[in-house]
Order: sequence, then C-alpha cells, then structure tokens
Amino acid sequence: MNFFQQLFHRPFFIRLFNWEYWSFAAVYTWIYPVWFLLCLRARSFFFFAAANPRIRNGGFLNESKKEIVPLIPEALHPRTAFFTLPCNAELVLSELQRKGLHFPLMGKPDVGGRGRGVKVLKDENDVREYVSSAFLDFHIQEYIPYKNEVGIFYCRYPSQERGSITGIVEKEFMTVTGDGKSNMRELLSRNKRALMYMGSFENLHGGFLDKVLPAGEQQVISPFGNHARGARFIDATHRVDEELTATIDAICRQIPDFYYGRLDVRYQSWEELKAGKHFAIIEVNGAGSEPTHIYDPKHSLFFAWKEIVRHWIILNRISRQNKKKGHQYLSLREGIAMFRENKMWSEKLAAMTD
Repeated sequence: MNFFQQLFHRPFFIRLFNWEYWSFAAVYTWIYPVWFLLCLRARSFFFFAAANPRIRNGGFLNESKKEIVPLIPEALHPRTAFFTLPCNAELVLSELQRKGLHFPLMGKPDVGGRGRGVKVLKDENDVREYVSSAFLDFHIQEYIPYKNEVGIFYCRYPSQERGSITGIVEKEFMTVTGDGKSNMRELLSRNKRALMYMGSFENLHGGFLDKVLPAGEQQVISPFGNHARGARFIDATHRVDEELTATIDAICRQIPDFYYGRLDVRYQSWEELKAGKHFAIIEVNGAGSEPTHIYDPKHSLFFAWKEIVRHWIILNRISRQNKKKGHQYLSLREGIAMFRENKMWSEKLAAMTD
C-alpha cells in the first residue's frame, strides 16, 4: 500500500467515511425532531408501547426473550432452555441434557440486543464459563445449522387483515479465505470491515487466529448475524414478492398481537423459505427494531434517514390504532423507569460482552 492507502486503512478514517460505523447518537440525533412530532401527534412520548400489546414495552426496550418465545409457534423457533440467576452450572448442564440440547449451542442474555452477551458454546466447559460470567438471566438454545440468515421487517395495521414486508436484510458472516501463507489475523488486517472488529475477534478466538489456512479454504470468523459483531448487511428488499409476503404474514399472524417488528431468520434456501420450509425464527424484535437493510454499505445516510422515518410513521399509526382499541401507552413514570432499567441492563451487558 502507498501512504494514502495505509492512511485510509486505519479504523478512524474507515469510520469517518462510512456512516454505518457511526454511533447511534451520530446517526439519529438529526432526525429526532420527527420523533418529537410523532409524539405530539400521539400525545405521548411512549406511544410505541401499544404497537405490540403482548410484548413488554411493545418491544422497544427491555423486552424479555423468555416472555416472547412462548408467543412464537413452537415448531418455528429453536429449542430453548431459560435460566434465572443465581444458578449452578452443573444444574444448567443437567437441564440441557434433559431437554435434549446438543453442542454447539448459543448462549444469550434474556434482555439485550445488538449481539451483546451472545456466545457460541462448544462444550461443557464453555457452558460453565458462560454461567460463571453471567450478570443477567440468560437462555441457551440449539444452534441452527442453516448457513443463511436474513432479517425480515414486518408491519400490519390493526385495521387491516394482511400485513406487508417493508425491508429485508441479508447477513453475510465475517469470513476469511486462506492463501496458504498468511495466518487468519493477517488476512483479517487486510479487510477494512474486519479491522473495525479485531478486538472482538481476538477475544473470541485468541491464538486460533495464528492458524494458516490452505489456499482457497474458508473460515467463518464470526458466526453471528449481527452488524455489531462483524456481519455485512446487504439490502435484499427487492426480493419481496407475493409468495414470501403470504408466508411471513401467515407466520406473524400466529404471534398474538404482533404488528410491528423484525424477524431474524435462519434458512436453508430462499425458495424453501418462501414456501415456509426449512427455516427457524431465531429472534423476534418489536417496536425498537431498526430497518437494518439501511446498513448496506451502498446506501447513503440520507437513504437511512428516509427509511427510519418511514418506519417511525408506520409505528406511530399502528400504535394509535391500537390505542383506540383499548391498548395503553406507557405513563411518564413508566417510561422514565423503562429508560433507567435499560441503563442498568446495558451496564451489565457490557460486562458480558467480548
């Protein structure tokens, strides 16, 4: 690399010229006036709580996976075991065996987002370590082996019989391809996206990154379909069609009072997913969901703002319609308590995150 190539290959400049790496505040502050106008229209700062009445806070913050999973048809989500702190690692292992869960498994905090506190558990020692380091109630679920992951944003107005898909994001896991000479750490250092997450990869793999892969061999570095864990998000909204919409609408209508949010889905092939076969819903996100297709590197910040505002307007309309049906917004006291609780959870999650 020449001097300028080396200069712009540094994390500071990568972040500066690629808004997808900016902080939440840096992206959202500019459009907060729109949010306040929507609050005025609903006559509440916490209107979003009515969007999905069966989910705590509408799924905006602090929603419990333990409360959401039972709402999803059992055949459509991974088998899961929930645990409340304090708990004993040996009892956890015994419960996993009783439920027939086999390694590898996924450990996740009961409350959280953006991949914080999520870990792959390869063996019993990983489970013991995860339990000993847990600061929050957590769950352990079977690992879904399907190689593809997608986020599908779904919206349905309470006054309408059928919902729609407003965005699709495909998730490309962080992967390196060996050249027979360089170790994985060196290969990652040549990738601008990988540079932004090297600390996480070091914590996840340690000395394993010293391995030299044979030429052409691929290794998944981060198996998490999360932007904050290195996955590349690709806008696939153009794939929406009548068959997929009918399949997703049928699924979402089986989730009681679910009107707005994003399904994170692992699947075997696109045609099978459209037909409702060989897939698993690994997570349901509610009112706090982002239309994550905005993070496709090809999109500008202006595109992102347009899509965020579009979804805010839909959220506002759904919430107001549910309010008319008798579902309540949060009170001022409840809303303030929600944000205080979220701060506490965030601090605990930081301690669990790589």
